[in-house]
Amino acid sequence: MAVLIITFVSFSFTGCGTLQNGRGWGQDAIYPVDLKRIPDAAYRAFFDLQTLIPAAGAVVFGMSHADHKVSDWASNHTPVFGSKDSADQASDSLLYALLAETLATALAAPSSDNPKDWAYSKAKGLSVEIGAELATAKVTGLLNDNTGRTRPNGSGSSFPSGHASMAFSSSTLANRNLTSLRMSENMRMTLEIGNILLATGVGWARVEAEKHFPSDVLAGAALGHFLSVFIHDAFMGLPEDDRLGFYILPSKHGAMIGLSFGF
Repeated sequence: MAVLIITFVSFSFTGCGTLQNGRGWGQDAIYPVDLKRIPDAAYRAFFDLQTLIPAAGAVVFGMSHADHKVSDWASNHTPVFGSKDSADQASDSLLYALLAETLATALAAPSSDNPKDWAYSKAKGLSVEIGAELATAKVTGLLNDNTGRTRPNGSGSSFPSGHASMAFSSSTLANRNLTSLRMSENMRMTLEIGNILLATGVGWARVEAEKHFPSDVLAGAALGHFLSVFIHDAFMGLPEDDRLGFYILPSKHGAMIGLSFGF
């Protein structure tokens, strides 16, 4: 469904033209790097609710018996996908759909009317997003190798979930790309929520397939979102004032929830 929707979007928007600030998507990526963006991107990525909520959930599940109980119940009943094999296949299919959508939204974003400039801008922008995906995969692999947690079915390394980290990385990047496309806010929000639900489906499928505990999936979701937000916002060079975001920001008296948006 995600591929069909974004194919429609891709045909509706040629990827030519410019953004609202007159620049093209990917035109300011990588170089020159605005050094002020790097710490700000890391700060906002860490305190983003899409990072903090699954991270907190991973801690809660990991410190309680619920991790094993939910895993056993999901793999025994498979309420969504019907069987472990179907859940395993669904996790791959949904992940591939999100990866395809990330690429499609990147190509659909307005870059330039000049073919040579268009290709150069796309190459730079895609380098950042592919870099975010590769960084997510690399960090996930390092954690898997060093945590030594066994999967619920007794095979391989479990923490964190690679499928979940890549799914939420792709969902985050696709949603970032959607902010550059010309469409109604209702359509944009629908697609963004749909991407998060698809990524959530990937994570739950891994639990039903008995490949991961809930805490593995939640940790992967937090990791994928954090790294993708950080790398994208630090190195894409896109305007930030049109982006909707929710944050928990530390303060002298505790913390406050922040909302940022453009108008």
